[in-house]
Amino acid sequence: MFKSIKLTSNKPLINLNNFRFLSQSNKKLTLSPSLQQPTNVVTQQQSNPTTTTTTTTTTTTTTIAKPSNYLDTLTTSELIGYGIIGLATLTKPILNLIIKLFPYTPIWVIKLLVYKNYCGGDNLKQVLKTGERLSERGIKNMMLSLTIEACNGNQLSFSIDDIIKQTQDSINEILIPHTLKMLSDTNINDIPPGYVALKPTGLIEDAANVLLNYNNPQYKSKYNQLLSNCENIVKTIHDGNNKLSKLYPNRKSPFVIAVIDAERNDLQHGVYQLQRDLFQIFNKKNVNVVGTVQMYLKESSNLLNFEIEHAKKGNYKLGWKLVRGAYIHSELDRSVIHDTKQQTDLNYDSNILKTIEIMNNSPNPIIGHLVVASHNESSQLKVTKLLNSSNNQFLKSNVVLAQLLGMADNITFELMNKYNAKNVIKYVPWGPPLETKDYLMRRLEENGDAVRADSGWPLVKGISKTLFNRFKFI
Repeated sequence: MFKSIKLTSNKPLINLNNFRFLSQSNKKLTLSPSLQQPTNVVTQQQSNPTTTTTTTTTTTTTTIAKPSNYLDTLTTSELIGYGIIGLATLTKPILNLIIKLFPYTPIWVIKLLVYKNYCGGDNLKQVLKTGERLSERGIKNMMLSLTIEACNGNQLSFSIDDIIKQTQDSINEILIPHTLKMLSDTNINDIPPGYVALKPTGLIEDAANVLLNYNNPQYKSKYNQLLSNCENIVKTIHDGNNKLSKLYPNRKSPFVIAVIDAERNDLQHGVYQLQRDLFQIFNKKNVNVVGTVQMYLKESSNLLNFEIEHAKKGNYKLGWKLVRGAYIHSELDRSVIHDTKQQTDLNYDSNILKTIEIMNNSPNPIIGHLVVASHNESSQLKVTKLLNSSNNQFLKSNVVLAQLLGMADNITFELMNKYNAKNVIKYVPWGPPLETKDYLMRRLEENGDAVRADSGWPLVKGISKTLFNRFKFI
């Protein structure tokens, strides 16, 4: 469907050799040691009309050592929650058993044990506290996702109007205030934007059929209603950026951004059209909305090239979140997915690099924003090294690294503490307990292997050691 388009580059990035696509795909990052600060010697000279006295004063700076392990940054209750996950993921059979039992587990048990590790809260006040807790760990912003959807054709549990209002409230009452608070504490270009993720299947009744038949005249009115619902939310983003840009005219990236989340593959072409329509409306000068492309799909590379040409003709800017893929365990048509993980890794890394080159090679690039959404250490490290070697502030401010709340915390910690990455966010789901339980169930099913990679016996041992050191003198 999408023709292949060759992209050329006139201005090379510094240290492009950092992107050796697969050479580090299985390499584990090692944790950085504590950073110590030296004792300072201050020399003061005092003068008066008759005498000059030189006084040498030695001052000792009290150093608060940075934690050498991401587990040291977690509270005791967070450690216990992760410990339970570690026990639940010791082996593949245990994880499979947990997945089978999870639907029958009472919500109060989930909330008591692991809820806070993976979900932002039931309401806006709780989510705001989650943002504050992330900032204490050095993660200065987040991508909020109200977990109400109906991708399988089931009935939505809330009215569409209520979902729109709650999403708009999360922008006005959480993302904008939180981002402003973060901006007041540091360089305005060191704080990544706040994001709100929009699930198309949560913004229209009978969403699956609407997306499947987006170009069918019989569904035109329903598709237009879906577009209108998304417009109402993205306009809140657009208006917020316009107001904040007057307060901070030197900021290089947006303050808040809407993200259209991916759906399963048979619905995706309807989602792609929705993204294009929103780009055309809201990304004329600056990026207010970005789309999502799943790079485990064979068509993804040609799709990105198609989107670039379409944006040039439509005179609007692109922004996208690139993920490897979220539906690999539930995708019925396996032929649409790359045959091997190595092919997916190469496709992901090469298109990340291509996007960064485009963003770097023009004072007004057609791609205005990139979210590198990945739990892969190698991909995140390659991007971080590229950004560290660049002097392009627009590029450094508009390429953001993202992981799910509660996952890949070791990678997040390493990027921030060893490589001084500031452009790091967490994807924070929130909403009614029943819906967030469904979200957790999907994450176990879709990302079971990633959960096991983060967890299992090494995590249990690490948490046990951390708790022992924390309480051994009590």
